[in-house]
Amino acid sequence: MTRSWRRALLLALLGCGVALAAAGANTAAPATAPEAARTSDHSEPPGTATVLEINGPIGPATSRYIVKGIESARDHDSRLVVLEMDTPGGLDSAMRDIIRAILASPVPVAGYVTPSGARAASAGTYILYASHVAAMAPATNLGAATPVSIGGEQPEAPAPPVLPQGKPSDKDKGGEGEGSAPQSPPGTAMERKVVNDAVAYIRGLAELRGRNADWAEQAVRGAASLTASAALQQKVIDLTARDLADLLARIDGREVRVGDRTVKLATRNLAVVNVKPDWRTDLLAVITNPTVAYGLMLIGIWGLLLEGYNPGAVLPGVVGSICLLIALFAFQILSVNYAGLALLVLGTAMIIAEFFFPTYGSLGAGGVVAFIVGSLILFDTDVPGMHIARSLIAAIATVGALVIAGIVYLATRSQRRPVATGAQGMVGDVAEVVADFTGKGRVRYGGELWNARSSGALRAGDMARIVKVEGLTLWIEPQ
Repeated sequence: MTRSWRRALLLALLGCGVALAAAGANTAAPATAPEAARTSDHSEPPGTATVLEINGPIGPATSRYIVKGIESARDHDSRLVVLEMDTPGGLDSAMRDIIRAILASPVPVAGYVTPSGARAASAGTYILYASHVAAMAPATNLGAATPVSIGGEQPEAPAPPVLPQGKPSDKDKGGEGEGSAPQSPPGTAMERKVVNDAVAYIRGLAELRGRNADWAEQAVRGAASLTASAALQQKVIDLTARDLADLLARIDGREVRVGDRTVKLATRNLAVVNVKPDWRTDLLAVITNPTVAYGLMLIGIWGLLLEGYNPGAVLPGVVGSICLLIALFAFQILSVNYAGLALLVLGTAMIIAEFFFPTYGSLGAGGVVAFIVGSLILFDTDVPGMHIARSLIAAIATVGALVIAGIVYLATRSQRRPVATGAQGMVGDVAEVVADFTGKGRVRYGGELWNARSSGALRAGDMARIVKVEGLTLWIEPQ
């Protein structure tokens, strides 16, 4: 009885253990699914969007910053690069460097004109056309992409149309005649080459991205411009967006062509990473500012001149050398008119020469004129931001003119003053009679005893005026 009870109890315990094990297995199985889902979610992070800014004129510093930023986005596996633009244009070489980086980028690039009131004029239009996605914020504009020659040449008047003999002109017919020859395009041959090259360049970008190539040509030839809404209607851009978050939401799922492959954008949940220029880019932006480069050159010239006139001063030579080298580096990057640079140096040299040669202002006046003309044409370009402020040139020229006027005034005044040294400087001074005499005697002048002659009688202690000096004899007369 006891043995049977023990067997029954053992079987009951064994059954309960099996049931509990089965229940535990059934309970644990559903818990593994969420865990797997969580692991799957963390294995694929949402990714990042790299944001770069083009704010102001496009120059060497801007192109360096954008190229490095696109390379950094590639190295950090960014899903998208966003170029936020507000620019009046810039240098052609810097623009082409940026476009080459966009075309070679394995990461899609979205050009975005923002904030409201911004523009993508001139070089900015080309960059927007080159981007994989072109977007604009409301109340922005683009266009005016006509290239401006650095030489500042004025376009020639268009040649009149050539009509065959016996054919009436357009004016006579009231319209376009059959026999009229097409009008020659305006401008010099070089300007036409530059414009045609720019047209081919932007049309190639438009065809690559499937955008309006005809309007792009109008923007180059006729400096046409469009607002954001008009640009969207004419298929110049792909979309408009209020802000960056709206842009990322609107382009999510869009397919773009990157190199030889088609990429579907997944941008809705991207983390935004703003990349700011480094100190090298900031330094390059400062020294390649035409006004700063102009000032550095002047400091360098004057520093070396002061060191030459005062050997051993050290500080002017050190500061002048550094500033001149930095200025020459900036001039190498900038588009400099070297005739203007030569006139600037010549004008400075002529102003300095006025200190040492008695030209009564002629050298100085010529130096001021050469300085002003050289400064005006030093950066002879209409590219926005690539010129020297007229007010700065006027201020420096005014200071130079005042210095020259002061030198001329001092030189003229010194000629009117009596000679203050030698025998001529003694005439008019007063001497003291030592003893009574008539005709010949002795006087004290400057602490010394001198022989004196007078036409009248003089007493000891009398003061007499010197009228002439002959050797060691003073001719005097009663004061």
